[in-house]
Amino acid sequence: MSASTSPGSSRGARLNIGQVLDQLRPDFPGVTISKIRFLEDQGLVKPERTPAGYRKFSSQDVDRLRYVLTMQRDHYLPHKVIGEHLDAIDRGLEPPAIEGVVPTVPKVALSADGLPSPESFRRSSDLRLSRRELVKVADITEELLAELEQYGLVTARTGTGHFDSDALVVAQTARELADFGFEPRHLRAFKTAADREVGLVQQVVAPISRGRDTAARARAEDATAEIAALSVRLHATLVKVGLDRG
Repeated sequence: MSASTSPGSSRGARLNIGQVLDQLRPDFPGVTISKIRFLEDQGLVKPERTPAGYRKFSSQDVDRLRYVLTMQRDHYLPHKVIGEHLDAIDRGLEPPAIEGVVPTVPKVALSADGLPSPESFRRSSDLRLSRRELVKVADITEELLAELEQYGLVTARTGTGHFDSDALVVAQTARELADFGFEPRHLRAFKTAADREVGLVQQVVAPISRGRDTAARARAEDATAEIAALSVRLHATLVKVGLDRG
């Protein structure tokens, strides 16, 4: 990304938000129109507006969005830090170096519909974060972390006291939901629903896992991953249907 990607510096064809989404989704399957609008609200991209109020994005705006999404996906940088990077780029400077060792969190394997695939439930991470590191990397406050722990949304590993990649993702997601007014107490419903789904999966897989041989354990792990992916797909689709009907 270069200085030419600064807002308002480009000319040429303009894209509507749907066309921008089509360009970004091959590399960022989880991006949505609401996500693009949110990044605009955060001041990270500033598309032109038609007299009727419709957004029009230049190719440089798309590059800017791609940069933001890459920094979030690959480095888990918070919006404030990404904004500092963009400000430097807009002024013709090199963006600040990413301080320290930024944890590499395994990317979630996605199926064709953009939802987690069974493979994503088989992967584990050796990421180990101290409490201070989790607060810094997730860009949250100590108070928010304490609330997430209080409601059982984030827990440290037993024995080591460190936090793993799942804790990092939950903390970052909670921070982003906080931008929309969600508090940890509101997220208890998600935890309750997840616990119920886990119970159902374990109930179905229990008979498969009773065998003591390696093959039985492998079959149980495969079944767990498959059922978990199907559960997430069903849950996400039901939420979508409910919102569409609402």
